[in-house]
Amino acid sequence: MEHFIFGRLGWDDIAIFDVFRDPTASNIVGSSAGWLAVIGAVIVAALLLIKGWWKPLLFTWLNTTDHKKIGIMYIVVGLVMFARGVAEGVVMRSQYVTSYQGGYLTPDHFSELFSTHGTIMIFFVLMPFLIGFMNLLVPLQIGARDVAFPRLNQISLGFTIVGAMLLMISLVVGQFATGGWTGYPPYTGVAFQPGTGPDYWIWSLGLSGIGTVLTGLNFAVTIYKMRCPGMTFLRMPIFVWTALCTSILLIFALPPLTAVVIMQALDRYLDFHFFTNDLGGNMMNFANLFWMFGHPEVYILILPAFGLYSEFTAIFSGKRIYGYMSLVIATMAIAVLSFTVWLHHFFTMGQSPTINVAFGIATMLIAIPTGVKVYVWIATLWGGRIRMRTPIIYLAGFIVFFAVGGYTGILLANPTVNFAVHNSQFVVAHFHNVLLPGTLFAVLASIYVWFPKFFGFRLDERWSATAAWLFIIGFTFAFMPLYMVGLMGLPRRSPAFDDPSYIPYMIVTMVGALCVLAALCTLIGSFVVSALRRDTLAVPGGDPWDGRTLEWASPAPVPEWNFAFIPTVNSQDAFAKEKAAGTAYEIDCDTYEDVELSPTSWIGLNIIVFGTLFGFAMVFWIWWLAVLSALALLTHSIGLGFVRDKGEIIPASVIERTEKDWIALAAEGPGTERRDEVSPSNRGIAARISEA
Repeated sequence: MEHFIFGRLGWDDIAIFDVFRDPTASNIVGSSAGWLAVIGAVIVAALLLIKGWWKPLLFTWLNTTDHKKIGIMYIVVGLVMFARGVAEGVVMRSQYVTSYQGGYLTPDHFSELFSTHGTIMIFFVLMPFLIGFMNLLVPLQIGARDVAFPRLNQISLGFTIVGAMLLMISLVVGQFATGGWTGYPPYTGVAFQPGTGPDYWIWSLGLSGIGTVLTGLNFAVTIYKMRCPGMTFLRMPIFVWTALCTSILLIFALPPLTAVVIMQALDRYLDFHFFTNDLGGNMMNFANLFWMFGHPEVYILILPAFGLYSEFTAIFSGKRIYGYMSLVIATMAIAVLSFTVWLHHFFTMGQSPTINVAFGIATMLIAIPTGVKVYVWIATLWGGRIRMRTPIIYLAGFIVFFAVGGYTGILLANPTVNFAVHNSQFVVAHFHNVLLPGTLFAVLASIYVWFPKFFGFRLDERWSATAAWLFIIGFTFAFMPLYMVGLMGLPRRSPAFDDPSYIPYMIVTMVGALCVLAALCTLIGSFVVSALRRDTLAVPGGDPWDGRTLEWASPAPVPEWNFAFIPTVNSQDAFAKEKAAGTAYEIDCDTYEDVELSPTSWIGLNIIVFGTLFGFAMVFWIWWLAVLSALALLTHSIGLGFVRDKGEIIPASVIERTEKDWIALAAEGPGTERRDEVSPSNRGIAARISEA
């Protein structure tokens, strides 16, 4: 009966009590992380109850289908998981500082750390960040009131939160996988890891992957079908182009991951042996399927970031983006070529030299359209009226890191070089130099740029710029030394080393990790300081940076209905052209109409609750709970799908009053000069128009 009720869940699986059972340094670190998660959850729950915040959380946010609120929730999920990812990175760097003496973490604990760190950063930090910005910007930039399928958007968020919840639960109950973020068998098979770790990996990725595929479908349809009149493909902002290519990649790249996760689950739960070489399976099938997803995934992460860089480079240089068509072609070329390079991830695994050469050439070719983008941003900055604000600091750091990472990527594309450094810290330095500054810096800069659009006030420049410099310094010290120790022979994934010549480099990387931690704290501080000064930093005009695209053509925060009238555009950078012509704040139509918003729904919360219960039950073999939660998930979701609620009707009078108040604010007096855009005088109306 006990096994029926609790499955394989026992008291020994409560990881936060490990410190009391065996108070070693490794258990103290692991249990402390679990206790922090528990205490944090209790504090959040207490604040929600005491402050009464649970009502707006439940009835304004968790049941919303508004693309703007869903985008904000994606980014909040990313920030929470980013805090955990940074903390784990600091712990791993501290382990390396002490590794010559054996370190203070057990090998299994260290393996669990780099497995959770990679899984979190790829799937639950960078992906939510970028999908969040797709939600925030795409409908506004194409002149739409929402995405094509608002309820499906909520479902996608729900599945993403389920995966994140399972990862956080693994801190407290059981343990996560120790086979890396790629989950390679046979090490993650039952024979080597019979515990809960690989099962947490399977269900967190499998369930969150469902939401990600639905996101790709949703945004592809939105961009194809919901562009405003006049918004032809070659008038779309670059970010919309990158979002479209990313959506296509999500649709075609995620199914191999879903397939390999299902096969891995069948191996572990039903003894299928898809990946057991001596029982008719083949481990290389896993490697091929995973990297058929895994390398397009790199470009799923980097393409939207490229779009963000393109948008704010034009804004903060005071120019239209240089080489628009070359950026569009480069984006599409990267999307296509991303499916042709996956085999470079196992150059050393025994395929023929001919295959290695073919994929090495393909890997080098994909660097060409990527390099085109960097030159385009530099050309846009050249001769521009550059404002050295926080986004340009991030951009400068990104270009340096990305150039170094790109050059080392070309080296790794050579199979002969790859054989020498494949399993070394050199590779760790390479992908941290490319992926994290490439994607993370774009996100952090974009939070600064578009925060006032959705919250109504700017972020404090001093705090934001300090965080940017700390991130750049931190990444420099944390990862540049790894190129040297990699060439010296230090393997990746190793919890210890026996060569004292590595120690100085490891000390430098620890300093870098602490700088990154300080940068994260400063970033959080910028939110707090800015919220306290929200009246001084308010930008009700909605255009604090002299923006160029349609999202800036509305008050801040953006109204629920986005636009009083669906706009009509006749060119690229439509809002900049209107400002240049002096028609940006003219009313084209005197007849306002009621707007029906997308109806709210509880289907997302249903997925979060029952999806998390289902995943937890499957991890611990609590079959009755798995069946009940799956039935509840399906029946409730199907039932909600038949509900034909109407959304809230916003009266034409409310829309008219909001629109005319905004236009009156713009007409009150001279706007803000570029040099004063971080001063209290910036109320969101730019004084100078952008160049056409």
